[in-house]
Amino acid sequence: MSDRPVSPADRGPVRKSFARSAGVVSIAVMGSRVLGLVREKVIAYYFASGIGGDAIYAAFRIPNLLRDLFAEGAMSKAFITTFTDTEVKDGPEAAWQLANRTLNLLGLVLAAITCAGMLLAPAIVDVMLAGKGFDIALDPALHYGFSSKRDLTVYLTQLMFPFLILVSFAAIAMGLLNAKGIFGIPAWASSFFNVTALVVGVAGYYLAPELNLHPTTGMALGFLAGGAMQFLVQIPSMYRVGFRWRPLLSFRDPRVRQIVRLMAPAMLGAAALQVNIFANAYFASYGEGWLTWITRAFRLLHLPIGVFGVAISTVALPNLARHIAAGEIEQYRAAFTRALGLVFFLALPSTAGLMVLAEPICRLIFEGGAAGNTDTVQTAHALFFYAFGLCGYSAIKITTDGFYAFQDTKTPAVVSVATIALNISLNYLFIFHFGLDHRSLALSTAITITLNFAVLFFMLQRKATGLVSRALVLSLAKILVGTLLMALAAYWALQQTQAYWGDASLLAQSLAVLLPIIVALVVFGVAAWLLRVDALLLILGKVRRKR
Repeated sequence: MSDRPVSPADRGPVRKSFARSAGVVSIAVMGSRVLGLVREKVIAYYFASGIGGDAIYAAFRIPNLLRDLFAEGAMSKAFITTFTDTEVKDGPEAAWQLANRTLNLLGLVLAAITCAGMLLAPAIVDVMLAGKGFDIALDPALHYGFSSKRDLTVYLTQLMFPFLILVSFAAIAMGLLNAKGIFGIPAWASSFFNVTALVVGVAGYYLAPELNLHPTTGMALGFLAGGAMQFLVQIPSMYRVGFRWRPLLSFRDPRVRQIVRLMAPAMLGAAALQVNIFANAYFASYGEGWLTWITRAFRLLHLPIGVFGVAISTVALPNLARHIAAGEIEQYRAAFTRALGLVFFLALPSTAGLMVLAEPICRLIFEGGAAGNTDTVQTAHALFFYAFGLCGYSAIKITTDGFYAFQDTKTPAVVSVATIALNISLNYLFIFHFGLDHRSLALSTAITITLNFAVLFFMLQRKATGLVSRALVLSLAKILVGTLLMALAAYWALQQTQAYWGDASLLAQSLAVLLPIIVALVVFGVAAWLLRVDALLLILGKVRRKR
């Protein structure tokens, strides 16, 4: 990991290193997502889906919503843009003053929100989780004084609300370091969060009862410790690039106001996504274990999105923006369709793989301890339907970048907001009208995000005509053929593996995942080569040039 700061005058070399930076980010995201799955495995091992698991996921979801609104999405991007502009035009001293004012103001605002959230936690939980699944009565003697799952959720929500402050500071630190050309430490910081949350959470699980506290207290404290570590590991790098904390605060600073103005559209889009997630959580609260199952399945879905979606988006956006700035619309179209084709080349086979291997993947990762076969099967069902939206989730990143290249941040946000009504309507129909279970919540999310991508794509097509080319359609058709052959091969390999090894032991469970994946990769690779899929030829061309 390279942590050498890059000055504003050195932007040329920075542009040339975007591919390498994307690789670093992709590997770091992969590591963090894998550790996140390990964390989910630990939670599944110690807490069943009914009481402890639902309470932990519900309580963590509430401050995590505000984190996504104030920190990692809107705030981080707005800060990077404004900090860089200030450094170039007004010098480093003005940039450091802006960083201090932003950090201090953010701390005050989030401290107030945290205090309000802790006081209003009972009302927040009642509104967000009104389903009967959280009205379950508990024996206070067995559950450390808690008489219902709702009361346990309120307690954990209050305990975890300060997580918002810690992780928001970590997001500002990441934005500052990225603006200075440092990507390694910020990219790996989330892995420190997961490791710390695991260690403290497991230790707390055993120590909490000794202090007459509910075992879930340990996991909640683990999340807090992880958030603190995610920020602390970035402080040395912040000091190396020149940051020094000072008690500066100004509500009238035009640069601070600029950050707020830039945040608005991004917050709108982030709010739409979080409302969709909370809509699912609300409707999931009407079934016992539903929230745990859809949460675990959603985390599995985000593993492939994070690995290749982040990397491609990181490389694509600066290229698209440069072409638009230079008036090179033809080159813009070529770069966009190339990036979109690469996304589908990776996302379509990943979709098929998750569908075919949903149950063995969930069994390998989650089953054990308090999590039994029922949890495995129900989580796999949710993952199967979530997988329908994988292509939409992945492609929407590139499509949004296409708008950002035109300096249009409003259109993606408006379209995201418009899909909220569809998601809530589908959830209502599926659960209350048709009487379906948690699988329908995953399906409604997949439908919503896919429609979101489709609308954005065709709106971008109107802005930059010529995106729907014969070459793109032909490439997608070839990828679909390869994906179908791969899915059949993976299913056959799964049946053969389970028939020979079964699925009782850890070795058998591992083979039931690994062997079909190997067969699927070989079949898809050969099919893509024979069909001359453009994305594969592009990747192979890059590999050959490196050699």
